[in-house]
Amino acid sequence: MTTAMTNDAPENDEETLAEEEAAAAPEAPEPLSPYDLPGGWYVVHSYSGYENKVKANLETRIKSMHLEEKVFEVVIPMEEVVEFKAGKKVNVQRKKFPGYILVRLYMDDDSWYAVRNTPGVTGFVGSASKPTPLSRREVERILGVKKDDEEKKEPRLKVAWDVGETVRVVEGPFADFNGVIEDINVDQSKVRVLVDIFGRETPVELNFDQILKY
Repeated sequence: MTTAMTNDAPENDEETLAEEEAAAAPEAPEPLSPYDLPGGWYVVHSYSGYENKVKANLETRIKSMHLEEKVFEVVIPMEEVVEFKAGKKVNVQRKKFPGYILVRLYMDDDSWYAVRNTPGVTGFVGSASKPTPLSRREVERILGVKKDDEEKKEPRLKVAWDVGETVRVVEGPFADFNGVIEDINVDQSKVRVLVDIFGRETPVELNFDQILKY
């Protein structure tokens, strides 16, 4: 009588080999901090509102002067914030430091001259003759240290109103009434508005999406 035999050895060998390869595979290196990249990070002052133009001018000038090995990167620090437009939440990109640009470079006479004389640049932040690069703490606070497994942070809420400002109620039982903001609770996305009802100021708690600028 012939006994049927099952041959699981090749499959087991393949599984074992795959496990060994996975164990032997080097782990992905930790992402570098921006501070660890070549050069130092310097802050350049520009005319407010012209940051994008100055960045383009800088990048063009670097190429035309063949300074790619000395001036590596031009960054306008941005942040994502939530704004209320027409009563709706909208995620928008906003400049963290209007009027300022970060430049990563090896500082010498050539790189200093190229950056300092770029149209729209008013100077380096710090000593005019010998600017000081940002510290590791400053670089990582501004640019962050990004990791692949890092959860995306919720954008910061930017409140469109101030205490004491007059707004119009657009939803709810007090719709079409005007009122003055008495308090703003950012965590709960609520405001307390003093609404004039029959000649008396009555405090009413409303959501951000229930009011508009007057």
